[in-house]
Amino acid sequence: MSDPILQTSLPYPVRRGKVRDVYDLGDKLLIVSTDRISAFDVVMPNPIPGKGKVLTALSLFWFEMFGSKIEHHLIASDVAEFPAELQQYRDQLEGRSMLVKKAKVVPIECIARGYLAGSGWKEYQKSRTVCGIPLPEGLRQCDKLPQPLFTPSTKAEEGHDENISPEQAGKIVGSEIAKQLKEYTLMLYSTAADYARERGVIIADTKFEFGQMPDGRLILVDEVLTPDSSRFWPADEYQPGRDQASFDKQFVRNYLESLSWNKTPPAPELPREVVEGTQQRYLEAYRKLTGKDLAL
Repeated sequence: MSDPILQTSLPYPVRRGKVRDVYDLGDKLLIVSTDRISAFDVVMPNPIPGKGKVLTALSLFWFEMFGSKIEHHLIASDVAEFPAELQQYRDQLEGRSMLVKKAKVVPIECIARGYLAGSGWKEYQKSRTVCGIPLPEGLRQCDKLPQPLFTPSTKAEEGHDENISPEQAGKIVGSEIAKQLKEYTLMLYSTAADYARERGVIIADTKFEFGQMPDGRLILVDEVLTPDSSRFWPADEYQPGRDQASFDKQFVRNYLESLSWNKTPPAPELPREVVEGTQQRYLEAYRKLTGKDLAL
């Protein structure tokens, strides 16, 4: 296994997100998935080795699956196909980078929920709603919802994203764009959820991001259906009314919830068993969904 990468260093304008380093190459972008991991919108001090490669490989898998359904931003993922000036940085880019189209990112997170979990479950307990959408009485934690919901949130560069109603999303991006985002989000989620269920994985919820090209058309951007952006549950262990076993970073969240940490920086260092357990869960998600093993 190659050494973990917490931060890349290329001589181009860069914006560092919680996980990705995004380099501006002029007419294109270079997205590099590091091994950083965040929880509760705070970046942990130590990495999950190989995590960026899992995120990239799984995103590439879904981009290929969705290619006939929606335009996406991927141009190339093989470093050999990148511009010549990037070849010298192969050790930082191999297996964890994508050359992509430049698009104006839509300023809301597009979340699809098929099950009642996370912040949705917390809200439901108080008001019988999720993002302001009324739901039936009597639902249990992790119950399958009557139908998948589009539940957008704000995009926070720092601090916490906030759930908003679809109506609020329309005020931010315009009603027509919000309608398209809802249609794309639920279509992609349903397609992926049906596929994953046949392979023993429940996709409880996931987050998509979209961008607008200069002519206004929407394209799928960023990562897609990864253990960072989704809740993946083993179908054979699913039982509503309790927390679920998972193939995602809920393992990290559960550890952090057991501490007295106040969910603001600085974050505590993750112990070795949490790091290794998270890495194995990410690799298992990739194996179950793609049918292949990923060498790190």
